[in-house]
Amino acid sequence: MKATAVAHPIQGLIKYHGLRDVGRRIPFHDSISVCAEALETTTTVEFDENLSDDIVEINQRIATETEKKRVQNVLDSLRARKGLKVCARVSSTNSLTVGKGLGFSASAFASIGVAASDALDLKLDQISLSEAVRLGAGSATRSLAGGFAIWYADRGGRSYAEQIAARGDLDLEMIIVPVSSPIRTDEAHKDVVTSPLFSARLEYIDSMIAAMRQALTRRDVTTVCQLAEEDTLNLHAITMTSKTRMVLWEPQTLTVLREVLRLRENGIPCWYSMDTGPSVFVNTLGQYADEVQRSIESLDVAPVIRSRVGGPPKVISGS
Repeated sequence: MKATAVAHPIQGLIKYHGLRDVGRRIPFHDSISVCAEALETTTTVEFDENLSDDIVEINQRIATETEKKRVQNVLDSLRARKGLKVCARVSSTNSLTVGKGLGFSASAFASIGVAASDALDLKLDQISLSEAVRLGAGSATRSLAGGFAIWYADRGGRSYAEQIAARGDLDLEMIIVPVSSPIRTDEAHKDVVTSPLFSARLEYIDSMIAAMRQALTRRDVTTVCQLAEEDTLNLHAITMTSKTRMVLWEPQTLTVLREVLRLRENGIPCWYSMDTGPSVFVNTLGQYADEVQRSIESLDVAPVIRSRVGGPPKVISGS
């Protein structure tokens, strides 16, 4: 019982921030994201009756107990559906190991869920599998859906994601700038409720979700990018005004943001977007991607990765 799956990490467009139910990883509000095709996580899951405990390896190292427990949350959910208690060997590798805030936890747990489900020969519907991978990382629900996806905080008593638009529906390209940081971004999600601005976000977020859905439906790339930038500033304002006053930006972050603003002032349509971390996604239309890439590369602040929109996970080797 063994399978290997590949999934793409996500860029938050209308980001999630904070969990209403930490144990079940249910957020305070809906969120929308897009998968990055140029980045991926490859995970192999093998169930072996000779094992006495789960073995989890992440990027060629043994997982910490906290990381292992998150993986087991997903495996246990799937094992229970199959009625098995057999242990598993899990090996998960990201295509990029530098940079914080690139959405790799989403692709990691989406690929774990897909590989484990295939290895167990489970024929789960999309919603049930989405709920299973959510137990490892909430954003994994959107990586599982692929393309442009919305994660519902509560839809009929369930929390899962579904695709809004497919990978080829919009002419969006991303110039990704990975920036490293020692900060644990989980702390930012934990402290979000202590910000005096958080209640305002909860009042504003539904209108942003509606506007983003409408823009995606209209295939309006410019508005999608503008809304993602606006929500970036809102999210980081809340993070900076929480109890820990956490500033996630690094000097490289500001250098990229200033270059994006300079490009826009010179008539090049591009916008920045950041999740809970210092790395930057520079979003633009396909016809401008070459120029934007050259400009960001000229800053020489970090390796630059260009990406189109990615699809849902794929099983590349089945049981």
